[in-house]
Formats: sequence, structure tokens, C-alpha cells
Amino acid sequence: MKHAVLAFSGGLDTSYCVLRLREDGYKVTTLYVHSGAADPEAEAKIAARAEEIGADQHITENASEELWTDIVLPFLWGGARRQGRYPVLCADRSIIAARSVALADRLGADVIGHGCTGMGNDQVRFDTEIRARTDRPILTPIRDIQDKENVRAYEEEFLRERGFSVPERASAFSVNENLLGATLSGGPIDKWQEPPVEARVFTKSLAKVTGSERVTIRFENGCPVSAKTGDGEASGADMLRLLNERLGAYGIGYGIYTGDTLVGLKGRIVFEAPGLTGLEEAHTALCEAVSSRAQNAFRRVVGEKWCDLIYDGLTADALRRDLEAYLQSSQARTTGEVDLKLEPGRVTAVEVRTENIPERAGSVYAQKAAWSGAVAEGFAELFGQSTVLHAKAGRASSDGAS
Repeated sequence: MKHAVLAFSGGLDTSYCVLRLREDGYKVTTLYVHSGAADPEAEAKIAARAEEIGADQHITENASEELWTDIVLPFLWGGARRQGRYPVLCADRSIIAARSVALADRLGADVIGHGCTGMGNDQVRFDTEIRARTDRPILTPIRDIQDKENVRAYEEEFLRERGFSVPERASAFSVNENLLGATLSGGPIDKWQEPPVEARVFTKSLAKVTGSERVTIRFENGCPVSAKTGDGEASGADMLRLLNERLGAYGIGYGIYTGDTLVGLKGRIVFEAPGLTGLEEAHTALCEAVSSRAQNAFRRVVGEKWCDLIYDGLTADALRRDLEAYLQSSQARTTGEVDLKLEPGRVTAVEVRTENIPERAGSVYAQKAAWSGAVAEGFAELFGQSTVLHAKAGRASSDGAS
């Protein structure tokens, strides 16, 4: 009997996948990769569902630290978002796919399966990451039934006919949640209508938020090493959990994004990234203070390309590591502390403490200069000379024409 490793979430799609693969003659090992969203109770329910639906073996792995080191850090160093808006919350898909291949290697499995449809971006992310790591066939039971008039109804009937329960939808929306944040689609979101207040996971509605508080983020060479709030202190991946809770309580990190998807359609989602938004604000404030002007401008060029690779599922491309090597190098002086002020719907870096700010003795911008007025006048004249000469030439030719 051939052996399949299946990326498993416990929902309707992956439940169908287990049954379909079993009926097609495969031994099935289900893999749930915990990327920071599920609690132990939820993990236990997913494992119980895998057993109920007939998986031969179920494995749970925690990828929170991997998500932190491989995604959060380079994302912060780049200082950019997908199309300037979306903080690539989909980045865990490549990690799940890579973990699936690694498990198949350990178990000697013959094939790898996933529950992506043929309608979205995730199929590309999973397929590309898997193909870059193995020559094993990829099985996609959900994508294979896209010709059905109502795929969900078909899956539900398939399960019921075989005596299995159909998972109840916990929300009217399709929700993807991980350590980075959450994305929601479906219902009024897909219809380009205002999302209802219940279309939230981490962030409170601003109508329910008052007051303010401070959070302190400590960085060493561009890496956030601690976050201190009134409720405690955290480091590493736990920092995002703490910041998601504190900043989410102020409605920070909520957005509506329309992306140009890989399949050519417009995709509209609600996204929430409270913790990432706070880390971005703090890191950018520190970078602006300690980096050169050219570094501050160029890091966003690199960051935008990095975000495109991650979003497009090209995480195995060699360019990714090239970009990350530059970004990490650019962080050599990004050490210090930043105080964030949290207010309803807004986070602001209000204080920066570091020994690495480039300064000239006796000079404070717009207040005091360590050079003479004559030097300043000469600088201004030479700096603008090309523009001034070109403008004068234009006036001369215009006067001649008249």
C-alpha cells in the first residue's frame, strides 16, 4: 500500500482528503503544523478528527520559532509590505509544505497531499515549495473536484454517505490564523461591502476602545529581543503573542486589502496584524535613526521584492536568500530601545534610545549648525545648480521665441 503525507487542518476539505485518499488505496499520515494560532485544546480536537476520519497516523509539529526566524525577521528588516499594504500573513504556507516534505522523507512516504482548491494562491505556494524539495507526486483531492457545481455540498454529502460528521463552520467567514495574524474572506467581504464588526479575530472595534498605554521593544542588530507591556515581558515568538493581545485591544493592525492574486482575480480580504504592526513601527523608527540615508531608501526596495517572492510562493528561489543576506547585513547598527504609544486605532514610536545615531557635534537639525552661513549658501547654490541652469535656459528660449 502506498503511503501519503497529508497537510491537515481538521476542516471539511482536509477531512474529505483523508477519506478520498484512503478509498484510493493510500495509507494516510496527517500532519498539522502549529504556526502559533492553535491552543492545546484545538490541537487535541484536530488530532481527534484525524483519528475519527480514518488517518493511519497523525502528527503535530510546532513551527512558531521557524516562522519567527524565517519570516518575521526578514519582513521587519525589509520594511515593506505586499503592494504596500499586505503584511504577507500567508507566509506559513511555505513552512507547512516544507514540513510535509521533511515528514515524507522521514517516513519514506510515496506522495504528498494538500487540501488547496484550484481557485486561490495557496495551491501555487504548496505546489512550488513541494516540487522544489522532492520529486514525489502531489495529490490534490479538492482541486480534482473543482468541476462540481457546489464543491462544499459535494464534500459534505461524501462524508455523510460514509457515516462521518460534517465539521460545523465556526464562523460565517473563511479564517486563516497564525502567529503573524489573521485573514478573513467570504460573505460581505467578497461582495465589496463593509465587513461586519464580527469579522475580527485579534482586533477590537474602535467603538469599544479607550485610553492609551506604552510598550517598549528592545532590538539587537535588528532582531526584536524583548517586548515589555504593563502585563508582562516576552521574547522570541512569544513576543508576537503578547503584542497581538495588547495592540489588538486597541484595534491596531486591522485593514482591508484587495490583492492582485496569482490566478488573475481580484482578491479582497480583511487582515489583522497587531503585533507585526507594532514591531514594524518600532523597527522603522530605530532604522531611520541609525542607518544611512541610502540604506533607509534601499532596504524598502529589497523588502518589496522579498514580499513578492513570499506572497507568490517562490520561497525556494535563490534570490530570497540573497535578499535576506543583504537585509541582515544592513542591521548591524540597529540596536536600541523604542517606546510605542498605543491609542485607539494607532501605534506611534514616541521615543528612541540608542548609541548608534550618526551625529555631528554642535549640530541639531533646524536648531543649530556647526558650519557657517557662507558654507550653507554655497551648498544650496551647488545642490540646486542643475535645476536652476535648466530653468534659466528654458526662460531664455521662451523669451527668444516671443
